[in-house]
Amino acid sequence: MPRARVQTGVIFHLSYTFYGNFGKGVVGIGKGSAESKEVFGLGAFAYFDHDADIGVIGQGKTLEEAFAGAAEATFAIMADLTQVHGEGWVQFDFNESDLELALVTWLNTLLAEARTHRLVFGRFRLRRENSHWHGEAWGEPWREDLERGVEVKGATLTMLRVSQGPDGFEARCVVDV
Repeated sequence: MPRARVQTGVIFHLSYTFYGNFGKGVVGIGKGSAESKEVFGLGAFAYFDHDADIGVIGQGKTLEEAFAGAAEATFAIMADLTQVHGEGWVQFDFNESDLELALVTWLNTLLAEARTHRLVFGRFRLRRENSHWHGEAWGEPWREDLERGVEVKGATLTMLRVSQGPDGFEARCVVDV
């Protein structure tokens, strides 16, 4: 498995696998302990204004739900996620103890996988054990009848924040379009 290094000066381990034609893969929310959580995208996301780019916000009862929401917000800029079929599956792991850098790593890895395999993702799942993260995304190759929105080039450190409030977690950053 490939190993990538370097994320804003931080060294981390990244490994991934792409599986084709797994549209009937794992479905639903997984169960885990307080230190090990797994979540399937639940659709809680929003946007915030930024002069040149787009701010994405993921929200959830757990940190993992908020990260999945941020991924959905990012990919919803590029396509109508209700029209994306789960024909392909990508999974990857990375290590990051800083929650804000983990959000940027998560989003940028998803974007890189989508570009590498010429896919659009519509469903996401994330599991965390301390500083080790395991992500999965389901999608399909771009097809002619899938309307393309605006291409997202990458997640940035601009306005980056991961926070916990009384209603759960919020994960936000600006994505470069």
